Formats: sequence, C-alpha cells, structure tokens
Amino acid sequence: MNGGCTPIYECIAVDMYEIINKNRELKSLASVILERNRKKRLEQGHPWVYASEVASVDGDPQAGALVDVLTHQGRFLAAGYYNPASQIRVRIVSQAPLAAMDTAFFIERFTSCLQHRERFLPGADAYRFVYGEADFLPGLIIDRFGEILVVQLLTLGMDKCRTEIVEALVQVMAPRGIYERSDVSVRELEGLEQRTGVLYGECPRHITVSENGLKVIVDIEEGQKTGYFFDQRENRASIAPLIKGWGGRSGITLQEVETEDGDMKTLPVNKSGKPVTFPYWDGATVLECFAHTGSFTLHACKYGAKKVTCLDVSAHAIESAKANVELNGFTDRVEFVVDDAFAFLRNQVKGLEERSERATGTGEAKSGGKPAAKTDTAKPMTAGGGRTWDVVILDPPAFAKTKSAVAGACRGYKDINLHGMKLVNEGGYLVTASCSYHMQPQLFLDTIAEAAKDAGKVLRLIEWRAAGKDHPQILGVDEGHYLKFAIFEVTSKK
Repeated sequence: MNGGCTPIYECIAVDMYEIINKNRELKSLASVILERNRKKRLEQGHPWVYASEVASVDGDPQAGALVDVLTHQGRFLAAGYYNPASQIRVRIVSQAPLAAMDTAFFIERFTSCLQHRERFLPGADAYRFVYGEADFLPGLIIDRFGEILVVQLLTLGMDKCRTEIVEALVQVMAPRGIYERSDVSVRELEGLEQRTGVLYGECPRHITVSENGLKVIVDIEEGQKTGYFFDQRENRASIAPLIKGWGGRSGITLQEVETEDGDMKTLPVNKSGKPVTFPYWDGATVLECFAHTGSFTLHACKYGAKKVTCLDVSAHAIESAKANVELNGFTDRVEFVVDDAFAFLRNQVKGLEERSERATGTGEAKSGGKPAAKTDTAKPMTAGGGRTWDVVILDPPAFAKTKSAVAGACRGYKDINLHGMKLVNEGGYLVTASCSYHMQPQLFLDTIAEAAKDAGKVLRLIEWRAAGKDHPQILGVDEGHYLKFAIFEVTSKK
C-alpha cells in the first residue's frame, strides 16, 4: 500500500522521538530566574543580565555554560552563557532556546556577519568582522586583515568555544591564518589569563590592507588592541572637504596665464605674479595628535594637504606611521614628532602667547586690573612653540574606562581641546573624538563648549558622527555607543 516505504505512523513516531529528545536537551539547561522588579532591559534587546537582577538559579550550571533566562513567572526570555564570578552574570546569545554554542551555531552567526559587511563595505578586504554584542556574539571580537583574522576572546563563555570558533571561521572565511590577541585585562575579571598566538595556519606579523583607497601596514602582534582601529574608517574619509581651499590665504589665485608656446592656461599664481609649481598649493596644514598608525595623516595627504605634522608619544607608533606614509608616497609632505600630545599642545600655545606679547610689547595684565609690565624683546623666547595649523585632529585613547574616571576624563578632554582649538588658524577646523563610553555625547559636547569659552573661540559644528558600518549598534544598548566624532569650524569671538 505504501510502495515499500516506511509506514506513515512510523515516520511520525521517529519525528516525535527527535522532538522529545531535542526538548529534553534544551530543558537540561540550568535556568536563571530574574527578579520580579527588575527593569525590562532584556525585552528591549539588551544582552546582559547583571548579578543584581538574578533572583535564583535552578540547576547547577558550570561557569561558561549555556543557561535559560526566565522571568519570575517562569516564562522563557533568552539563552546565554553564565559566569557566577562576573557582575554580568549572563550574556545573551539567543532570543530562542539554544542547545549548544557549537560549530554550526558559529557558522550561522559568522555567515550573517559576512553578509552585513559585504553589503555595507563592498570590496573591502579589512574591517571589524565580529563586533561582540552588536553581532549577537557577546565577548567576541574578530577583525579581518585580508586573508588573516585576528580574534579576541574576552569572556569565559567564548573562551570555552575556542575550538568551535576556529572551525567555523575556517569554513566561512577560509583564512590563511587566525591569530589571537586576547591580551586584555578584562579577561582577568572573567578569571582568565591573557593569551596571544597563532590559532590556525600562518600569520605574518605585518599585513598590508587597504582603507578608502590607501595602503596600511598593520602589526597584528604588537599593534594596539587587534592592530588597527577600523571604527574611524568613515570618519577619516569625512575630513576630505577640510583639506583644500587654503591657497587664497597665501595670496595664491587661479589666473589665465600665457605659456611659452603661446597657449592660455589657468594656473595658480602668487602675489608676485609668478606661477606656483607646488602641486599642493591649495592644501591645508594639518596636525594629527595621537596618530598611532598615522591613519588621519594618510587621509589628509590623499585629499591634498600641503603639510602634515604626525604626532604620537610612542616611538613604535611613529615608526608604523612612517612606514605607512612611505608606502603611500607621502613622505615629502609629512613631519613626524615623538612627544606627549598634552605637552606638545601646551608648548605651542605658550609660544603663541609669547609671540603675541612681543608683538604688542606687553605681557598679560595681572589680576586686580594692574597694567602688565612691558615685555623685554631682547630676551630669548622661553617656549619653542608658536605654530598653528589649518586643521587640528585629536583622536586620543579612552580617558575614562570606568565611571569613576569621568571627572578626570573631562579635565583631560577639556585640556587637549582647549589647547588644540587655540592652535587652529582663524576659520580653520578642529577634528576631535572620544572613544570613552562613560563620556556620554552631551557631556563631551559640554566639555568642548567649556574649552571654547575659556579659549575665546566660537565653534560651529559641521559634522557629528559615531563608529562606522562595521560597528553596528543595537538600539537600547547604550554601552555600544562609545565613539563620538565631531568637526568644528573655529573662529575668534568678534
């Protein structure tokens, strides 16, 4: 009657057997039951359960193991991995029941990550491939540098999946090599040691990749974090309009000039009526502080900067920047400075103030309204600074890594922005950023406004940006909204 096929009731029985076993598998997970009066953050997509939100634990989950997260009424909310030693007790990985974070699970997630990057960064060979919570893989960071992947395992739950992660990456990305850079202190909060080294294949220390048409050499072993900061990709490109249109300040104009063969040609001509042969005559002078690999320097040169000062306190960073500048053929337009940015900026401002005093013949008025003493111009200047630039770029590391550090961070951000804007030529631009999550956007803007008030400057906000498209943000997860990037036009109060 069934033509030799298995009877239909047997097929149903087999299917039911598999479903029952699957349910048993899922139900074998321990459960974390949440407090009745907790905030409904999980329902809004937040991926963390704090210890203070846990009412009880049903079962005996191992550290790093998957658990179900239930409401106080026993209703399923999500599945995540558990760590009793962490203040973040559970990190959510699925809004549906999940049996295991196995290779198949990671293949599905990595495929989704790849599709997102290919859609929004078509043709790119370097980007943040996995961005932790925002890619529904909390505790995991993966950067792609061409054929090499650099992995950070930040949590116990992800560390336990090391083998599955590597297997899935090999299947989805077919990399030449996978290198681990789990040398971050946050692992210690999870009871883990810091680790680095090759996880798969061959991993050269230095890799050349491209960004916005520029070549960048990345040091995956000794570079900061995973070797490069992809989050500013679009922000670096956004400085293009700032870099040209400065020739007029030097008295250079475009004029019709008769050439030696009698043809009329439009050429740049200086005040003396002589044609200008320097190809970047219309470009800005640019100062990049906290340069790291010199990424903003490269973009400024690409967009036509006349001269760029590339500064970092790390000699290793400056050597990396030099290599990148040379690789792109910009050496003749870049000067490199190894110095503390705070000290450098202050010294340049002090030099400006001394020059101003010499020009007017008086120093600053003393408190109480007493006239200032005349400046002795015969004496040598005590400060060696006094330079200014058309564009000043400030991209410092995080000043506030904890909530308690915010007050000190405000002082730091005010200091560098105050001195930075004083060094911007009239009508020039201040490009400034903060990657401190605890420095909230409005606080960052308020701090810059205070600096402008003290500097006697008027700032006009031209652009306000966050991290790039390979750093997506989950709505309601404020912790992912860390990067603030602003471009201000700087003028004196009139």
